[in-house]
Amino acid sequence: MNSMILGRYVPGNSILHRMDPRAKLLGLFLLIIILFWANNVMTNALLFLLAFALILSAKIPFRFFINGLKSMVFIIAFTTLFQLFATTGGKTLFQFYFLTVTDKGLAQAGVIFCRFILIVVFSTILTLTTTPLSLADAVEKLLTPFKIIKVPAHEIGLMLSMSLRFVPTLMDDTIRIMNAQRARGVDFGEGNLLQKIRSFIPILIPLFASSFKRADALAIAMEARGYKSGEGRSRYRQLKWQFLDSVAILSVVAVGAIIFWLKY
Repeated sequence: MNSMILGRYVPGNSILHRMDPRAKLLGLFLLIIILFWANNVMTNALLFLLAFALILSAKIPFRFFINGLKSMVFIIAFTTLFQLFATTGGKTLFQFYFLTVTDKGLAQAGVIFCRFILIVVFSTILTLTTTPLSLADAVEKLLTPFKIIKVPAHEIGLMLSMSLRFVPTLMDDTIRIMNAQRARGVDFGEGNLLQKIRSFIPILIPLFASSFKRADALAIAMEARGYKSGEGRSRYRQLKWQFLDSVAILSVVAVGAIIFWLKY
């Protein structure tokens, strides 16, 4: 199994699974805003405790979250190191030629590192406990008030649904094509950086070809079934906002108030 978590759903009957997807999406949006308020050890520790509690509530094995972090390890490491060496000011802790580490840079790098980890964990919780169709319905419902300014809420929800649905499929296709190329003697790890980049060309061409073929088949299937977007479409699954969803949103707001009070 590949490490791509985005778009994968793990069936379950936990509290998070039963929540309205609108509440989960709105809660994630609020948590991302709160993350930018957390700028010290205490606030980040509180958010990590919240993330741990949510993971336990979701009743999903930790390996899914580890896999989600593995797929982002390069971006997290690069951004953290860049912040570490690029931040100036404060007391110098280490210097080697043009590389300088200050206490301010170290603190800022730690905040950025925690912020990335928490964003990945919170986003992973959302995708693992919410089906792509429910998530797309939630986006469409939340964007419905903006129809007065001509925002295509249904089309945006449809695009999101298709994107989330086919991300794991494209990753599976990529692994299948790479295994086929390895069987033909292609080594993706040898040579310099330019040669490594060129070795991925035999992957991109069949991947684009299979993606366009799948998109064409999907369009034909939708037309054959008489798909029509916009007003008048009924839904088999109706979203229901419950008392639990209101409590969850109020809890996130309370956490945000505490984080705002504890920040510098």
